[in-house]
Amino acid sequence: MKFYLVGGAVRDMLLGVPPREYDFAFSGTVEHFISINPSARKAGNEFGICILNGIEYAPLRGGNIEADLMSRDITINAFALDDSSRLYSLPTSLYDLEKKIIRPASDTAFLEDPLRVFRVARFAAALPDFTVHPDAIEQMRNVSVAGVLESVTAERVGSELIKALQAPEPGRFLSVLDSASCLYPWFFELSSMSSIPAGTIQYHYDDCLAHTVTTINRCQGDITTCYMALCHDLGKQSTESAVLPRHIGHEHRGELHARELGARLKLSNHMIKAGGIAARQHMKGAMYSLLRTGTKVDLLYSLHRQNIFESFFAMVKADSGIDYLPDAQNDLDTILTVTLPPESQNLGAESGRRLRELRCLALSHGSRK
Repeated sequence: MKFYLVGGAVRDMLLGVPPREYDFAFSGTVEHFISINPSARKAGNEFGICILNGIEYAPLRGGNIEADLMSRDITINAFALDDSSRLYSLPTSLYDLEKKIIRPASDTAFLEDPLRVFRVARFAAALPDFTVHPDAIEQMRNVSVAGVLESVTAERVGSELIKALQAPEPGRFLSVLDSASCLYPWFFELSSMSSIPAGTIQYHYDDCLAHTVTTINRCQGDITTCYMALCHDLGKQSTESAVLPRHIGHEHRGELHARELGARLKLSNHMIKAGGIAARQHMKGAMYSLLRTGTKVDLLYSLHRQNIFESFFAMVKADSGIDYLPDAQNDLDTILTVTLPPESQNLGAESGRRLRELRCLALSHGSRK
């Protein structure tokens, strides 16, 4: 049985960066692999992937390394090293790596596994200085036209999104999908945004998708913040054309759309709630200094309770260009020091009303100092 280090680990080594994960391929059958590695377990998928000491091992597709490389998604992932450090690749793999090109490994790569459409977009986000080859865009578009994107499981699409949001240029995930008409159906709420103005010219000069992409990229470094940026303007796609370029009430529509998107992708409850709050409250965040005291108290405590306080104001800064975090932090610290006197405790909803009233008084008093 022969073993090969394959895929992204070899690519990263050739790029001179530490591999983030290691995947191996082996000649022979899964049964033989398990017989000589009794602690290995099958991962339960159609390709016979096995897990040994937390590392994936898979049988060579096609029975040999050449066929296995041809079956991969993109050329810069079609690398292998054997135990003698011999390098195997497709004819264009080294060229594409040197010239920074994301190209399909074969003419049928994406139709064979439609998830690869989203993997290309994710690699584009992870490798922002790489160009997506026209052949990749064409194959992605063909997959969309064939109507097979629906066959990908929600968890796999959601996983690619989360990985993309951790990338150096996370917004590129959306722009690449849009360029190949692949936002529908999984990202339906964004699928027409590139044809809709983001707002009036005094505030926005670009389309909704471009604005969303830019906002996401400004949030790079935090997954929750990036996802909130993705969701903050989702309500704009459903604006009636007669009122464009204004988007009256888009924050209310956007909350529902954000929750629908998160549920469709089977994201965590934390992410779903964060996306909905970003859509509903981002307009208040952008006008934080002008908010009434009660509105500030309600907003701040809601963000604190959902554990997205800093992420929210980072998203607001990326969207509006104004950093309200220092002031908001001071205000939050003020209201969190407020406690109910004993006689006002354990009164149910009335206790909540009195606590809010005391917080408003404390914040109002603090703002006059």
